[in-house]
Amino acid sequence: MNHSIRTTALAAFFALWASAALASGTHAGGHDESEAIGKPGVAAKVKRTINVDMTDAMRFTPSDLTVRQGETIRFVVKNSGRVKHELVLGTPQELKAHYAAMMKSPEMEHSDPNMVTLAAGQTGEVVWEFTKAGKVDFACLQPGHYDAGMKGAVTVTKAGK
Repeated sequence: MNHSIRTTALAAFFALWASAALASGTHAGGHDESEAIGKPGVAAKVKRTINVDMTDAMRFTPSDLTVRQGETIRFVVKNSGRVKHELVLGTPQELKAHYAAMMKSPEMEHSDPNMVTLAAGQTGEVVWEFTKAGKVDFACLQPGHYDAGMKGAVTVTKAGK
């Protein structure tokens, strides 16, 4: 009984936190930090596909990627391991906060356009438009995986370079 109360309380907390995050910011939707990494892409505008493999060695292959500002990428992500893995795009702050939440509530299930969670042997995809030059991080936020080094980065070069 205590577990279900705790789970309900955590779900309520995250719902409130998410609505507060959406309400903040400098424009109607508020996603200041999330917009730093881009936005969900439109499949019809995909410029290229990048295959990413996730393994139980707690690594992404490749782990360092380069794209152009304005480019829409289809990430085809395969979990070659025997345990659940995920690829989540975000800023270092977003990834660390999400990872902390996953450590406290490992059974948490979630699905957002900037991520894909896959059981062993599964393949999925993320379609993402990189709107700003800079660096976008990605990581597996399953408990223990981030700490084991399961992370990577996308370098977004300025348009026209």
